[in-house]
Amino acid sequence: MQTRPTPHPPRRHRSTSTRTGTGTTTRTGIRTRALPRPAFRLTAGFLAAAALLVSACSPGNSTTAAGGTVEAALAALPRSTPSALTPYYAQRLRWRDCGAPGFQCATMKAPLEYDKPDAGDIRLAVARKKATGKAEPLGSLLVNPGGPGGSAVQYLQQYAGIGYPEEIRARYDMVAMDPRGVARSEPVECLGGRQMDAYTETDQTPDDQRERDALVAADRKFAESCGARSARLLRHVSTVEAARDMDILRAVLGDRKLNYVGASYGTFLGATYAGLFPERVGRMVLDGAMDPSLNARRLNLDQTAGFETAFRAFAKDCVRHSDCPLGGRGTTPAQVGEHLEAFFRKLDARPVPAGDADGRKLGEALATTAVIASMYDEGAWEQLREALTSAMKENDGAGLLALSDSYYERDANGHYSNLMMANAAVNCLDLPPAFTGPKDVQKALPEFEKASPVFGQGLAWAALSCTYWPVRATGEPHRIEAKGAAPIVVVGTVRDPATPYRWARSLAAQLSSGRLLTYDGDGHTAYGRGSACIDRAIDTYLLHGTPPPPGKRCS
Repeated sequence: MQTRPTPHPPRRHRSTSTRTGTGTTTRTGIRTRALPRPAFRLTAGFLAAAALLVSACSPGNSTTAAGGTVEAALAALPRSTPSALTPYYAQRLRWRDCGAPGFQCATMKAPLEYDKPDAGDIRLAVARKKATGKAEPLGSLLVNPGGPGGSAVQYLQQYAGIGYPEEIRARYDMVAMDPRGVARSEPVECLGGRQMDAYTETDQTPDDQRERDALVAADRKFAESCGARSARLLRHVSTVEAARDMDILRAVLGDRKLNYVGASYGTFLGATYAGLFPERVGRMVLDGAMDPSLNARRLNLDQTAGFETAFRAFAKDCVRHSDCPLGGRGTTPAQVGEHLEAFFRKLDARPVPAGDADGRKLGEALATTAVIASMYDEGAWEQLREALTSAMKENDGAGLLALSDSYYERDANGHYSNLMMANAAVNCLDLPPAFTGPKDVQKALPEFEKASPVFGQGLAWAALSCTYWPVRATGEPHRIEAKGAAPIVVVGTVRDPATPYRWARSLAAQLSSGRLLTYDGDGHTAYGRGSACIDRAIDTYLLHGTPPPPGKRCS
């Protein structure tokens, strides 16, 4: 399984704005990222981001066949810094004003290959906003919104640096770094705008051999373009390498330990750091947690079930409103799903106009992406109802196309951010592909369709994307124990579509110092989404180091 972002912006704290999330199905797969509205998200093809590098695992342990989990654990790196890396740990950042008032930016160097530091550097974009209060500072607080592929620098400047609680911003220097291959950090490049349009419109529910061949051809073309345009980077954008970059940043900032808040895929990145450097963990919050012990296929299947859970919650809410185009009061979630499937079939046969300047119409693939994207945040349900009504009753697909474009980070000029490209590059390196080819997907369709009658087929086919990647995966699934780390708060939302609650329970159990904090609610991630109980528990931990008590549950 793989991960990638959703069509909403990164999420915001309730005191200042809406939020964005991560994770849903798209032409590149499943992804995970936090969403201050609009948000980052996962997709069935990209949940694979939850895996770790083979070289970081303890040898001699094998995968358990039944559940797709592994017994191998991520091994910590030596406490002493290798002499070859000393120049990186000793570098000085040259800060300059950037973005909005109060924000500073710099460029940090890291080795392209940690095993061969003399093979060249990679330049990573860093941003910060200094603590605003006069009380004793608590050091730096690194934030990451997920993806993989979400820009942490953008997230800091547009949300965390202004939207986190004032008490947090007063005591911490708020810091972000775009991971290698992402946004401002030597971004992975693949298809151009028009080619990306064609890729996102590819039918993900093929009805015959011709359509299956077209889907495979699209995945191959995407992979080949990434290999041709980003050959230098593709072998060196793994989560383990990004976590090692974070440790250089910690040292360069002058912090003895790393304080961190990661959402969605950012939880996998943070947990990986904890596994590699357990003694350097400070106050760490992992919100919307991923389970690193699962293989790609199991990750995608779990996420498929997660989106079905979220859709059923949306369906129950939708029929309570007079403007629900999928049924009225008394209509069951299963019937709502059948009505939506019927609408998708109509779009598959005949796309509807969307008023797009480039002539695009709303077909089944883009409409499905729009619906899945809206599952990340219940605050988007009203907009989804309106967009579905326009498309189903007025033959106007503009609203759903806008939701899909937001998920893919496509602007009005037809330009895409590198989110999808980076998402694929990280996910396909972190885990072996979920499927070996189309025949393998077809065998798995009944299982996926059982997990989600509405989304199962599309999410299964989306998980095929890494099969044709030009670089072999360097990671495998494994447990992260981080023995010796300070308490790590793992946050799980009961009806989270992109990172199912069971993943949070699993990660908290794996971590030797994990402390599970449960949000009994809807949507992707929990911090800053309206629960005073969740916010108070996390703020108390970040400010005073006191984790929530065992079994803490909020609504």
